[in-house]
Amino acid sequence: MRQLGPVALVLAAPALAAAAGRWAGVDEAVVERIATEAGRHPWHILDGMGDLPFFLYLCAGTASGFALGYYFRVLFVEPRRERGDKP
Repeated sequence: MRQLGPVALVLAAPALAAAAGRWAGVDEAVVERIATEAGRHPWHILDGMGDLPFFLYLCAGTASGFALGYYFRVLFVEPRRERGDKP
């Protein structure tokens, strides 16, 4: 029998996931397990929202990265020039 290459395994991953049911996220697989082992109940603040909180976090990071990149010269380079320092 011929072995599957790494590309074939990557392409087969969605089919394997569908066969196994639902993948557990980090919050379920790690955080909830550690919380129950410590005797605490895990929080479920954003239940039913799926990956929306992660998407919003991504959007906030993208927007802040764009703003920092856009205003980099104003924040870091221009104050030096006003003092007379060389850039």
